[in-house]
Amino acid sequence: MQIKIKFKPILPHLIAVIIFTVVSFAYFYPVLEGKVLKANDSTVSKINSKEIQDFRVKYGREPLWTNSIFGGMPAYLISTRYPGNLIKYADSFLRIFRMPVSVLFVSMLGFYILLLIFGLNPWLSIAGALAYGFSSFFFQILGAGHNTQAIALAYMAPMIGGIYYTYRHDSLKGALFTAFVLALEIQANHPQITYYGLICLLIFGIVEFIYALKDKTLVKFLKTSALLIIPFVIAIGINFASLYTTYEYGKYSIRGKSDLTGDNNNVTSGLNKDYITTWSYGIDETFNLLIPDYKGGSSRPFDRSSETYKVLSQNNNQDAANQLQKYWGTQPGTDGPHYVGAIVFFLFVLGLILIKGPEKWWLLAATILSVMLSWGKNFMPFSNLFINYFPGYNKFRAVTMTLVIAEFCMPLLGFLALRDIFNGTITKKEIIRGLKIAGGITGGFLLLILLLPGFAGSFLGPNEDGYPEWLKSALITDRKGLLRSDAFRSLVFILLSAGVILGYIYDKVRKEYGILIIALLVIIDLWGIDKRYLDADRFERQLTVQKSFTPSVADAFILKDPSDNRVLNLAVSTFADNSPTSYFHKSIGGYHGAKMERYAELIDSCLYPGINKFEAAASKAKSLEELQQILNNMPVPALDMLNTRYIIFNPGAPPLINSNALGNAWFVEKPVFVENANKAISLMNSFNPAKEAIIVNTFKNQITKPDYPVQVNDKIELISYQPDELHYKYTAVGEKLAVFSEIYYPAGWKCYIDGKESQYFRTDWILRGMVVPAGDHEIKFIFKPASYYTGNKISLASSILLILLCAGYFLRKFNLKSKSE
Repeated sequence: MQIKIKFKPILPHLIAVIIFTVVSFAYFYPVLEGKVLKANDSTVSKINSKEIQDFRVKYGREPLWTNSIFGGMPAYLISTRYPGNLIKYADSFLRIFRMPVSVLFVSMLGFYILLLIFGLNPWLSIAGALAYGFSSFFFQILGAGHNTQAIALAYMAPMIGGIYYTYRHDSLKGALFTAFVLALEIQANHPQITYYGLICLLIFGIVEFIYALKDKTLVKFLKTSALLIIPFVIAIGINFASLYTTYEYGKYSIRGKSDLTGDNNNVTSGLNKDYITTWSYGIDETFNLLIPDYKGGSSRPFDRSSETYKVLSQNNNQDAANQLQKYWGTQPGTDGPHYVGAIVFFLFVLGLILIKGPEKWWLLAATILSVMLSWGKNFMPFSNLFINYFPGYNKFRAVTMTLVIAEFCMPLLGFLALRDIFNGTITKKEIIRGLKIAGGITGGFLLLILLLPGFAGSFLGPNEDGYPEWLKSALITDRKGLLRSDAFRSLVFILLSAGVILGYIYDKVRKEYGILIIALLVIIDLWGIDKRYLDADRFERQLTVQKSFTPSVADAFILKDPSDNRVLNLAVSTFADNSPTSYFHKSIGGYHGAKMERYAELIDSCLYPGINKFEAAASKAKSLEELQQILNNMPVPALDMLNTRYIIFNPGAPPLINSNALGNAWFVEKPVFVENANKAISLMNSFNPAKEAIIVNTFKNQITKPDYPVQVNDKIELISYQPDELHYKYTAVGEKLAVFSEIYYPAGWKCYIDGKESQYFRTDWILRGMVVPAGDHEIKFIFKPASYYTGNKISLASSILLILLCAGYFLRKFNLKSKSE
């Protein structure tokens, strides 16, 4: 049979793809010059994954563990490949362009598909896709290197569209599409964004249920809901390996429950409340959705033309200009506002007036919820409700991120309004009434701000009241200017878009031209704001980026030592370290949003106090020799037990050598038993790790004697190192108590003595310990988590199942079409 392909129906979609491609490359044109975006988290990812990548290339398998950061942790949330997950090939195809071009392209393509599902014509769908793709938050997270977050946001729109299609149109086709896109969404590996997408869907489901009751279609609703269980199971199955390993690690990470007891008001089953709500939107800061500089925009310094810089120069203090920022809201700092666009905001309000039915109530409820959740500590009764009672909510920080729900809902409702306006389903009278109300609300507020900017507040940040009057006056002048400028800008865009709609309903502007003009206005509006936060100057040539990974004098000195020692870098912020320390060495510091809970507690209770004490004494030293002497005379138990051999104080000089470092493994004489975690952590700054091992009573059954004398000839050493496999050799006169300077993580690490699996336990808060028999023996620690290997089998089976279901569906459609011909 000859297959005929009709190009005319697919031509608009091809044009859409071309437009999205051209626009993406136009914005990120430095990519065409061979440059790469230098973003903090992308750099950190490269640093943290160095050991993993090198091992993968050398041995052709996944190590699943790295010792590069925080003494050692699983590689699941750093860099791990899951061969059973075949959806990754679809993801690679969709993101065929280089970052960040690919994410912007997929974001627009995904929202375009969503709008087509909601019944918009391709041309209006292109305009809506531009509005969603160019929302300012996308560019801020790309600029920060939050690539997985951006990818998850890109797939969120078609995921929601698939479920909508299942309920409203072809349930079988919708279910298959949902399985495919949901698998991509989960595969993006940003659970927080996926979680917020599911909250949005939950509200959609509730509204659908209410309308099903009202319209007496409950049976159909329940059948469709039951059918949707299948794509959810398949999508979870495809990603089961990554989900299972992440879930397993979550119990040991800072998102799990601490063994310590203390401030119960701040403690949850996940992150503590202060950490969850550190980044909370001020209630009035919500107006950033309409006016980007409502609170000053971003935490960037004032430029030389500002009043602030001028008065500081007049007072011979211009260097302080770098410490004063435009942003004056209540957050600790921000890369920029969640600006959705003045036109999108206006259209959203217009949609609330014109759109009837469940779409309006679903999108309005989700928007309001996301805004209220973003207030965090500024609306703590509501936040507490979700933190304490909503499953999974307390696993995520930075509640400002809930605004991604609003940034999805607002352009959707706004363009649904345009759909009905351009389709002629709303009367001219209703449109004029809607324009008056929407214009009055948005335009009226902007006029209020222009005339009375003091409505926004004092224009001074939380810690700026103590500044001299001349400086406060300059800050207020500059920030008022920023606010008025952006308020006027937003007003102009709203008036222009309202004018286009009026021109259309009065037959002055053709429909096609009206859509084109709105698309251009949207892109001009958002493009200009996005450039404030991610411009061409953020791109660098590959060679320049690579130079930042050149070893310093201290690095080069340490790299000459072939032994596996750990490094403490005091030349940077050790435990928020985005320098290449972990790129070259096994660092006790690093940068990661999900470090192990016990390691984080060790940092707060032991490492920070010990390091601060050393730095205070070191500040008085006049030479490297004096520094070395101070270090020798000031042992820090936590540093010594982690085998922290080298301490970088000045990258341009050789490191200090910690002669108190205990090595990769050692024998101790005295087990010290404690009843709980609180008691254990309280002893960590005062015990002698070379002679004692702090052991919680939970593991007491593995200890056979009250003490284990160490003889002169007793010896234990590391003879072979791989991140996931450690080989030790030892000689012992009698049974011994051994301690290993490796992080205790029982979910995958197995221990073998001469090939026979043996017990080990947690000691010294975070390390591994075990009782070993007398004689000459070999010990192997091997990391082989069942969650990864079993999970990959389930992922592969689920991937094949989806392929077979899709093939069966299309084969059935083809056969039915053949018979009909």
